[in-house]
Amino acid sequence: MSFVKTLATLAVGFAAARGVDRYRKAGGMDGVKEAFKKAGEPGGAVDQWGQQAEKLGLPGGAKAVRQVYEQFGGASEAAEAGLGNLIGSMTSAAAAGGKAMGDMMEAMTGATPASPIAEENARLMIRAMIQAAKADGEIDAEERAKILDHLGDASDEEIAFVEAELNRPLDVMGLAEAAGATMREQIYSTSLMAIRVDSPAEQAYLDQLASALGLDDAARARLHSAMGRA
Repeated sequence: MSFVKTLATLAVGFAAARGVDRYRKAGGMDGVKEAFKKAGEPGGAVDQWGQQAEKLGLPGGAKAVRQVYEQFGGASEAAEAGLGNLIGSMTSAAAAGGKAMGDMMEAMTGATPASPIAEENARLMIRAMIQAAKADGEIDAEERAKILDHLGDASDEEIAFVEAELNRPLDVMGLAEAAGATMREQIYSTSLMAIRVDSPAEQAYLDQLASALGLDDAARARLHSAMGRA
């Protein structure tokens, strides 16, 4: 596979492991469809994903992300059925859900292999996602199994990297240092995507991460809004 695709499928793995409660609180399918529509608004999540695609050096960049969203995010019955199938895969922790997300990322990148910079940035975002998920305690065995189940197409190197990060202790300063100046917002957004922020420990982690990354309140508010977490 690639670390770029592993990042995409890992996101689905986390959704499968922890997404049922969030899905219900969001109002089920109606709530998810409404949030999906809002994601396409100017400055919304799709634009944020597009910025990440540009930073990762993915072919097509933000334009490709917008095209994928418009293709799958319409209000047609077929689009709603496709979204329903994706949610079903996520909430049942089906490995097919992760493969679907990875295939969509592959369609975005086309036949061109991910650049070394894109692969390195993807590793960093995987690291950020896993660290955030551990902010309120260790990932238990059941969650870990559901996450790894989605990486069936990943290489031994990629699986070993994810497992090593799952075992690594929290290191906010190390993560911030690795992010440097160019990946600060992407690391924060990826961390935010991995958690619900419904516990003091998760909020404290985000506060600490933002401080280490040098993000002020205005930047954080903008990122939360873009990720639908305002």
